[in-house]
Amino acid sequence: MSASPWVHLDSAPIPGTGTILHLLRQDEAFSIQVGKAELMTNLDRRSEQALATMACARLRDRPHARILIGGLGMGFTLRAALDALGPDARVVVAELVPAVVAWARGPLAHLFGDSLDDPRVEIVQDDVNRVIQSGPERFDAILLDVDNGPSGMTRRENDRLYDRWGLRRAHYALTRGGVLGVWSGKPDRRFKARLRLHGFTVDEARIYANGGPLGPRHVLWFAVRPEAAIGA
Repeated sequence: MSASPWVHLDSAPIPGTGTILHLLRQDEAFSIQVGKAELMTNLDRRSEQALATMACARLRDRPHARILIGGLGMGFTLRAALDALGPDARVVVAELVPAVVAWARGPLAHLFGDSLDDPRVEIVQDDVNRVIQSGPERFDAILLDVDNGPSGMTRRENDRLYDRWGLRRAHYALTRGGVLGVWSGKPDRRFKARLRLHGFTVDEARIYANGGPLGPRHVLWFAVRPEAAIGA
């Protein structure tokens, strides 16, 4: 039996660009695309979940942890973070595109469950770059699932999250011992080297997107700001 055709549900511009996001559905599959390139789908969620669970595992001694998630997406990172964190934690989600938040409460509501109404959650409609710059040592973890990782697809400004300037700002925004978690669609040796150059200790993981031995593998980096100042 052949699959049903894809049905276009909605489109929305990314502020400040000429790029349009499209939300599509095929039976129980949902896809967010730019042109014909798929940014995310609900069928491949394991790496987005692992980004949160593996980062939060490094914060078990911080019951009042404050987490920043860059990009709401389909909510898999958010839900996994809430499952891993205690009742006194706080999660700030920075989402630039208003329609993505509307989709989360509309056609994608079943994927989000009650996560958007969790009292630990704050949704901020803003560029995650600006939220990172909002103050020193504000977050115990920053989780970036923005664009397609260091090799972006949708918005040139996203590159600033991953360049030298962006890594300095992330280091500034993290508490000592805090974790910068980064999702990527593919490996990037130069980015991994930049993380180390800017004072982070780095672990890399490769996660099957759908949990099985087939299909794509995504790359996760967990970069920890040292507890002690360099040279102390």
